[in-house]
Amino acid sequence: MKSHPCATLWLVGILSSSCLLIDCDQSDKATAKPPNTDEANILVHPSPGIAEQAPPASSRIVSAARSPVGKTTVYDPSYVCLDYPGGDLPIEKWVCSDVVVRAFRNALGMDLQKLVHEDMKAAFSKYPQTWGLSKPDPNIDHRRVPNLKRYLERKGLLIAVTKTKCDYLPGDLVTCTAPPNLPHLMIVSDKNNRDGVPLVIHNIGSGTKEEDRLFEFPLTGHYRINVR
Repeated sequence: MKSHPCATLWLVGILSSSCLLIDCDQSDKATAKPPNTDEANILVHPSPGIAEQAPPASSRIVSAARSPVGKTTVYDPSYVCLDYPGGDLPIEKWVCSDVVVRAFRNALGMDLQKLVHEDMKAAFSKYPQTWGLSKPDPNIDHRRVPNLKRYLERKGLLIAVTKTKCDYLPGDLVTCTAPPNLPHLMIVSDKNNRDGVPLVIHNIGSGTKEEDRLFEFPLTGHYRINVR
């Protein structure tokens, strides 16, 4: 996976876990405060067309994230001028953050481009200053994993990072550091490997794929939102 200001991240829906049937060792859990559900609910803006009887939010997120598999075939971190709000890139050329942005837009009616931009305008100094900018840039800010991490943390959505498979639910967002030192973002799938470890949906360099790579690289963040 290449390094570029186009990697991003956001968070995923909470749901009941299929891990209830799996015997998991809880001894390696880190201590973390519960998600701030008040903040989380503020972030969720379901589209009017989503009926009350629609599938759970986590199922919708996973389904939307899985949709570009086979369609997004490359990883292109080039800077692109986007419409605002609702800006998007051609599906063939996404990076890891674009998988999340499109999934949340399609599944929940949430525009991470707008949400991140508005928060950065309100508190620009609280965000990473890695790229030498003097003000927010809606073309790229929401596509950068460090910015997404900070946004989610500011909204109280950070939960414990562990090595326990049952702690990772469908729709969760997980960040990691890929070699040599690159931030990466993944969505937890509703499918598991033979050992019960969840797969992830992501683009780490060769297109959007669903793969058994959750614990391959050091994890740096774990995020979840409550969706009513």
